[in-house]
Amino acid sequence: MKKYYLLSKPLKKICTLQIFLFAIALSAQSESFECDFNAYLFQYNDIYAIDLASGSSFLVKENIVPGKINGAAYNSADGYLWGYTDSAPKSIIRIGKDFNTETYTIPEIPVTGMNYVGDISLYGQYYFRAGSSTYYHVDLNPESPTYLQYMGSTVLSRNIKIHDWAFNAADNMLYAVEKATNRLYRIEVETGEVEDLGEVPILAGNNYTYGAVYFDLDGNFYVSANQTGSVYVIREVQNITAGNINSNIFAFGPASASNDGARCPTAPVPQEDCKNGIDDDGDGLVDCDDPSCSGVASCPVTFTASTGNNGGLESNDRLANLISNRNYKRVKNNYEFDKTAALKVFKTEAYMKSGKHSPNNIPLNTLIPLDVIGESNTIESAPSDLLELTNASDIYAVDYLRDNETVSAMMVIKTNEKVYEHSKFICDRFLGAQLLSVSTIQLREKDFIKSIIKQPDGSLEFAISFSARLNEESKFIIESHWNIDSYEKEEAYYNFQIWSNSIDDLLSLAEEVLNLLESNTKIKDYKTSMPPPVFVKSAKYEKGQVLMNIVNNNKSENLTLEGGIKRTETSSTEIVGLTSTIDGYLDTVSLETGNMFDFGFRISNGNGDTPDDLFVADAPWGLDDSAENTNVMHYEVKVNQDTYWGDGYPIERNINLSASTSSYVGVYRALSPRFAAVDLSSYSTMSFTASGTGNLEVKLLKSNGDTYSSVVSLSDTERTFYLKNETFTTTAGGLTDFSDLKVLTFNLKSSSGAIEQKTLNLKNVEFSNAEQPRIFLDDDTTKSILSPNPVTEATFLYFFEDQSGSFELELFDLSGKRILSHSQKGTTERGQNRILINRDNLGSGLYLYRLESSNEKIWSGRLLVK
Repeated sequence: MKKYYLLSKPLKKICTLQIFLFAIALSAQSESFECDFNAYLFQYNDIYAIDLASGSSFLVKENIVPGKINGAAYNSADGYLWGYTDSAPKSIIRIGKDFNTETYTIPEIPVTGMNYVGDISLYGQYYFRAGSSTYYHVDLNPESPTYLQYMGSTVLSRNIKIHDWAFNAADNMLYAVEKATNRLYRIEVETGEVEDLGEVPILAGNNYTYGAVYFDLDGNFYVSANQTGSVYVIREVQNITAGNINSNIFAFGPASASNDGARCPTAPVPQEDCKNGIDDDGDGLVDCDDPSCSGVASCPVTFTASTGNNGGLESNDRLANLISNRNYKRVKNNYEFDKTAALKVFKTEAYMKSGKHSPNNIPLNTLIPLDVIGESNTIESAPSDLLELTNASDIYAVDYLRDNETVSAMMVIKTNEKVYEHSKFICDRFLGAQLLSVSTIQLREKDFIKSIIKQPDGSLEFAISFSARLNEESKFIIESHWNIDSYEKEEAYYNFQIWSNSIDDLLSLAEEVLNLLESNTKIKDYKTSMPPPVFVKSAKYEKGQVLMNIVNNNKSENLTLEGGIKRTETSSTEIVGLTSTIDGYLDTVSLETGNMFDFGFRISNGNGDTPDDLFVADAPWGLDDSAENTNVMHYEVKVNQDTYWGDGYPIERNINLSASTSSYVGVYRALSPRFAAVDLSSYSTMSFTASGTGNLEVKLLKSNGDTYSSVVSLSDTERTFYLKNETFTTTAGGLTDFSDLKVLTFNLKSSSGAIEQKTLNLKNVEFSNAEQPRIFLDDDTTKSILSPNPVTEATFLYFFEDQSGSFELELFDLSGKRILSHSQKGTTERGQNRILINRDNLGSGLYLYRLESSNEKIWSGRLLVK
């Protein structure tokens, strides 16, 4: 792991650092491709390199020809890519490793429209077609006497609706999957004979266009769905007999339109072993996290999705305190969303009725899709506590259930002056989720951003967010962006957040939302932006550093980080930044921030692409002043000044509080940013240093709703308290350990029921196995003690005084000579005292000390220096 230090500086003076990442180097450019591992996706006249294992892609060449490219294929006979372009309808083009093109005119090619289906056999024979059953043949084998000649046409034995086909190197047969029927076909290219191998199980029920298909060395057939970008695998198609098809999801890539695929059919594709705990295919996903492991070994086919009742907090500078306040109230009240008690939502005759509502005042519940994903029930799950915390003026949410499990959820949020300030992909990462993938999904042939999120409980969710605003003609403009600041300002919005355990259900729900919007007024335009090619997969704060896992999809070479950091919950924001060089697809980076509370930042690559926004924070402190007749005069969270070197579990940051109350006032501290339970049962002691007024009640709140408390007495004098786990009890006397802790609370209560002044200074909260120190190191308080002794660097001289006063310490060598450099004077306090003696320039040997106090006490002894 690499470490970098984040400095607080004006952004004009951004610190430049170097980040060295591991990378798989691109092979050197040459005239031909020589069968590289990439798949190539042609979209209009742009070319993307696709890693089939991860689904990641990056643009390698824009505007390669004036028109569109289709019928693209890899030629094993010469190592080049070839394709058909509508800008020269009687020509084909050859593409080299440098992505420059050469055009070859072949006059006999019939002009029948765009030839969007094409591939080249192992022997250099190019077969391509448009929408009819007739396909055409051109010889592209440089060793052939008929090289670059038109070889005639053939008619398929049956008409099939396909959008790409590919040769399998294992049997030199063409294969294709038909739209709507999802049937797999094997084609004998010499005769045009079409063999129906049956419906592909993993594709059953889909109505996607499979515009890009590829093979690998083993005869595995990879099929990409245009609308979702999902890549499916059909295993060893050369061995398939009718109805015996082994298929699965393989990866989630970008959606595409007017597309085609090409890949060397004898190049392998890395495969994931689903049970060895290793990232075998290099996509950053291990075992069940990898889509290709769905249903394999012990990996589940589907997961449940999180409820809409937990969603919807804002992704801005107020995020951490808002989530803290909301989650504390839920933990304090032992709140849990009860699906069985939730109101059910039913489809009525008014569903999608046109002209029923004014476009600027649509009831949010009428924008909820119903009966489109085969749900058994739909229930209301709106988190009403968001209205008092966010910029929403109205919120409605539902969960879609199958067998009482949430499989999808959706929130509709109305805002009056700007877009809703929450992004699920930012907030969920803040709460411990991982962003596994970011790419596009197509709604009405427009690119929207989809993300794949792994929640802390292991569930996987596909998510999409977009917003609708009205233009001056009262027509909808649909906007979808990764960055909130990309949305049009000073506009009212209907905001939609949809997430599901199925990408197919996600697409269906999002498409139906657009239909429901259009039942009120037309959609005039779409304004969307692309997802960030470089993004943070996961991040967390821990003991003075932010740990980040970064995904670099487009092989960017530069990265800039800019943001604001707050050292505590109540401090102001510092502007910080750095620039760095990056390389490779995956890396783990440790950013040394020092002690902090939260850090919101933007990561931009050097290519001007969409940046990624992120928010990380430590578990929060919060103020509980909810009781009546409670008035807070001062509340401050203070940063730790010293680095923690212990072997326990420290609770960062300290508290200063002054208030008046007739009931109670307190502070709370979560154990994790998402208020999840933490197991600290390996520790037996909770310690803290505090001063203040009256009794301090310390409470442990557990995930099952149980609370345990212990009480200590505060005074004006600062004191360190050591509370064993057995000192925490319920009102009934029940005992506990430190397992399953969610929240700590420190409450000052009015003892009289009248208004009382309260103060609390609290610091150095820690869980450990430390024992409370004895009042004195030895039961004989007349003795002085050196510890450690012998001395290497420094030692402490301990002694006990009955009352405060002063002292004088002298040090002598064995000859009786006084060592002036080590004479000390100072004050003493009642109780145990200690004096630090540094070795400094003392040589090895034995020395004598004499200590005299103003209370007419004298101590002496020996000091051995190593």
